[in-house]
Amino acid sequence: MRKRSKGYQGQIKRVEDRGYDVSEALTLVKSLARAHFDETIDVAFRLGVDPRHNDQVVRGAVVLPNGLGKSVRVVVFARGDRAREAEQAGADIVGSDDLLERIASGWMEFDVAIATPDMMGAVGKLGRILGPRGLMPNPKSGTVTMDVAGAVREVKSGRVEYRTDRAGIVHAPLGKVSFEVRQLEENFAALLDALYRSRPSTAKGVYVRSVVVSSTMGPGVTVNSGAGVAAAV
Repeated sequence: MRKRSKGYQGQIKRVEDRGYDVSEALTLVKSLARAHFDETIDVAFRLGVDPRHNDQVVRGAVVLPNGLGKSVRVVVFARGDRAREAEQAGADIVGSDDLLERIASGWMEFDVAIATPDMMGAVGKLGRILGPRGLMPNPKSGTVTMDVAGAVREVKSGRVEYRTDRAGIVHAPLGKVSFEVRQLEENFAALLDALYRSRPSTAKGVYVRSVVVSSTMGPGVTVNSGAGVAAAV
């Protein structure tokens, strides 16, 4: 078992074995942050779905009202007018065959990839590189689109993609420790609302089974998945 530092053990002692209201949980997580950098606050939703069935995979994207508090590096696969639009919208790198070759050679210094539909035949050849890293453009997440300028602006302003993992859990960032609790609450509510909108019709019973928030270096704090979460929507 991994040995925890005394500081971390002290943090854990401050977390009670109960569900906290959203505001209370986020306030506690902020107070537990001890790192010498602005930690990210993350949330994990365990959903009542079975991801082994394609019709129960929860996937989508949402623009958080207060952003993420960090710069996002965006590449766009496009040609012609769409390439110029992406550049004007603030994309970090825009290209076609040259960008494909650059990534195939090992360059991976970006966080999000966007592509026009006509480029996907070529981009698909990078599936073994982009897929495992969660960087493959996908129409379901809005990263395969003719409106590349709009997609770039959304990503830069705090767009978050979410998808259930094999255990039916959605992991996503909510912002930074330096954010006000109100800002984190608003981002939490926006993400939760998006998850409910993405609820599969085949999912039965309790949909949001548990919620845990934490900072990059801090312990998890359980959020009351009943009334506390409902109030945040």
